[in-house]
Amino acid sequence: MADAVIYILVLVFSVVVHEVAHGWTAWRLGDPTARDAGRLTLNPLPHIDLFGSIIVPAVLVAAGSIPLGWAKPVPVHAGRLNNPRDDHPRVAAAGPVSNFLLALVAAAGLGLVLRFGGVEAWSGGGSGAAGFLAALFRSGIIVNVVLAVFNLLPVPPLDGSWILQRFLPPSLRARYLNLQRYGLLAVLGFMFLARYTGLGSVLRSVIITASEPYFDLAQRVAGL
Repeated sequence: MADAVIYILVLVFSVVVHEVAHGWTAWRLGDPTARDAGRLTLNPLPHIDLFGSIIVPAVLVAAGSIPLGWAKPVPVHAGRLNNPRDDHPRVAAAGPVSNFLLALVAAAGLGLVLRFGGVEAWSGGGSGAAGFLAALFRSGIIVNVVLAVFNLLPVPPLDGSWILQRFLPPSLRARYLNLQRYGLLAVLGFMFLARYTGLGSVLRSVIITASEPYFDLAQRVAGL
């Protein structure tokens, strides 16, 4: 139960940072829409989506599945960007990049906890502040790598679809982006396939591979 609560808290913080990264990047590239809407804040209240930020993650964690969730997307008007064709993919990429950076911070934090708080916390042991922080930072690595990898999938409307469309010929781009209208249904359909088909095993393998450098860094920081 305690681990589930930690996962959800880390997830909420991470999706908020993800959305702020989109909005901040859009602002720096000429579109102040998210700033004007009050979305460039780490206060979770303007960002929280009850279904995507609380209910879905809680169900997935309780089921022992990959912890996933989302916040309310920040508003971005591509036409207000300085160079919409090139800048929109940059705005999309900012979210996953922010999650990879959070995973890096979590890896460094986990290493410091292990160095000064006891290496038994590596496998979930330990108690008190060291045990809590170790669990928090481990969750920080896993949750943020999952968010980054998942959002980079080219499934509309995930961030990866906005990046991919930049490289498609015009004849395909319009039809591909038309899939955005299915939004949540497409994402839920992908999650269903990942849960009940071999696609889930492939996705887990990718996540494990992407997580390994962060846990290796934690061990190096810890001197293990």
